Amino acid sequence: MGYILLEGGAEFGGDMEAVDLRALELAGGLHVPISIIPAAAAPAKDHQNAGNNGVQWFRSLGATNVAALPLVDRKSAEDRGLAQTLGKSGIIYMLGGSPRYLEQCLRASAAWQAILTAYEMGAVVGGSSAGAMVLCEHYYDPFQAKVYEGLGLLLGISVIPHYDTFGHRWLDLLLQLLPHSTFVGIDEQTGMINGGLKNRWQVYGKGAVRLFRSNEKSTFGPGQVFELLL
Repeated sequence: MGYILLEGGAEFGGDMEAVDLRALELAGGLHVPISIIPAAAAPAKDHQNAGNNGVQWFRSLGATNVAALPLVDRKSAEDRGLAQTLGKSGIIYMLGGSPRYLEQCLRASAAWQAILTAYEMGAVVGGSSAGAMVLCEHYYDPFQAKVYEGLGLLLGISVIPHYDTFGHRWLDLLLQLLPHSTFVGIDEQTGMINGGLKNRWQVYGKGAVRLFRSNEKSTFGPGQVFELLL
């Protein structure tokens, strides 16, 4: 089984070097294939620019085999060649943008099945903002102000990205809509990744990760390790 990387936004730069280097380490080193999925940025027509930013960032960390895949809609999510590439990837990183669009592109697709296969073989699967949100059992789409079913790699959990800037404004509503969920608020320039033991996570970056369960709240800063049952 592989690893899961969740980031809160403002991902390519600043204090994000440590968590992405950790992802590279867990995946097998600087030479593992990295596949960036820019689909969430497609509705804003920013997928090409966003994908290029991701490629440049991972190359700046020393990665030698990184590409932004042309996976931008449902048709490309069913492309066999792209699915084969994803299935052989060591890191699969999904960019931010529209979580609803990204989820609809991937759900029950050849690409998603390939992602699950790669994960089962030890790959790091994750992303930032929308790319982290859709991996959960449920996610909140701020563009439609609705909760939707996610792709379910993380059960019982919902990620709230950009928590320190605007994501915190969603919390009260989400506690009402999903009273039995655990909410993970992740600040910008902040990430968390599990490693070693499946349910143990470590925080990296500039800000904090906050867990909200019923009436309980826990806050973890950079370097801290915590348990989050999946």
